Amino acid sequence: MDLKHVLLAFVVVLTGASAANAQERVFRCPNNEYTNDQAIAKAKNCKPLQGGNVSVIPGTAVKSTANTAPAASGTSAQKVDTNDQRARDADARGVLEAELKRAEARRAELLAEYKDGKPDHQGIESRNHQRYLDRVAELKAAIARTESDIVGIRRELGRSAAPAPASAPVPAAPVAAAAPASAAK
Repeated sequence: MDLKHVLLAFVVVLTGASAANAQERVFRCPNNEYTNDQAIAKAKNCKPLQGGNVSVIPGTAVKSTANTAPAASGTSAQKVDTNDQRARDADARGVLEAELKRAEARRAELLAEYKDGKPDHQGIESRNHQRYLDRVAELKAAIARTESDIVGIRRELGRSAAPAPASAPVPAAPVAAAAPASAAK
């Protein structure tokens, strides 16, 4: 044999020996646990694996939440100064009061136009009674929505600490039922 063949054989033997050392005999235990320790394998009645290599993939570490709790209560949470909060509350109350005045004015306009369920005819409505009935139904629905808005705004104003505006409670609007659509000519 020449030197080239001897070196090639030596490299092959070394590669095989290192592969044998890298992959020891692996045992499979009853609860799908794997081990390469023969003493543990005997104690748990594990069986040797036949065939291919076993790949071991390390799991991810679980982060504990105990370290993050103190940081949240200290530096990251910003408190608002009480004077600033009072100013914000006053601004919010002012916006709600303005919205309440607009809603009450809108309700007054709708009630004036509605005229107890008999609003004036407009344009083609004198010839097309169904259009008139549709407009009356729309007015009735708009009044109901506006009154619902007023109740909601007052409820929101009542939640704040400052006294509520001295406006009268929402009266039940005298809304007459619209004539049925089948009555149209």
